[in-house]
Amino acid sequence: MIDETVEEIAEMQTHSSSAVAVKAARALADLDDEEFPTVEEYVRALERNSSALRRANPSHASLVTTQHEIVSAVEDADPDTVEAAKAVTADAIEDVVERVETAKHEAAERVAERLADGMTLLTHDYSTTVLEAIETAAERGAYLDVYVTEARPRYLGRKTARTLAGIDRVNATLIVDGAAGHYMSEVDEVLVGMDCIVDDRLYNRVGTYPVATVANDAGVPVVATGSSAKLVDSGGFRFENDFRSPSEVILEPPEGFDVGNPAYDATPVRLLDRVVTDEGVREY
Repeated sequence: MIDETVEEIAEMQTHSSSAVAVKAARALADLDDEEFPTVEEYVRALERNSSALRRANPSHASLVTTQHEIVSAVEDADPDTVEAAKAVTADAIEDVVERVETAKHEAAERVAERLADGMTLLTHDYSTTVLEAIETAAERGAYLDVYVTEARPRYLGRKTARTLAGIDRVNATLIVDGAAGHYMSEVDEVLVGMDCIVDDRLYNRVGTYPVATVANDAGVPVVATGSSAKLVDSGGFRFENDFRSPSEVILEPPEGFDVGNPAYDATPVRLLDRVVTDEGVREY
């Protein structure tokens, strides 16, 4: 069962990193149905399966950190029986899931508080935290215009635009990635999600760096938001980019040239105005 989840997570390219982390955490509960003769063998199985889940999508910091938390909780508890170890695992899973989901809501709430009526935003890719923040602000009476980049080549921005189109008081406009500079003079704030921030780099869907650079040149503040679990240091996590199939960029086989298709890029945090998480606001 966990093997199936590993395959699913490897293919969850259109989901937020928080959704991936929750999916992986809950997958470890499948070990509760298996029999283990000793605590040591159970812990080894837990570590082995957790490692497989982490490898399925190593670019997601929240997946990696939450998996480590669950395994560490069991190891630190030093349970005497397999049943006790399973109980600790179940509690750790529920704690992780609740914290991830709560953190997203709290971060979105903090962002929504600063979205004023009449603002024009620009967002890139698909972020459930960004969408919740915009929806929350709109529900409280704010009328918002939002430019949404397509986020090529997977076009996740189209998913964002469709979601925004269903929110009252929000006027969404889908644009190609390269048009961000054209519309930036109309924008009050660029609002993006984040896969993670490691030291002085924001890792997010490819195309974030150019958008942030254009915004910085135009004097438009750039805000990144997400769970505090996505703020990590290089001592505990090394970001691994995902290089996608050339077929996402060009349908016919390339002849005489290579195709580069990285899933993420690294934006220097000096280009950000602030990062908003469940723990607060970090200014840059």
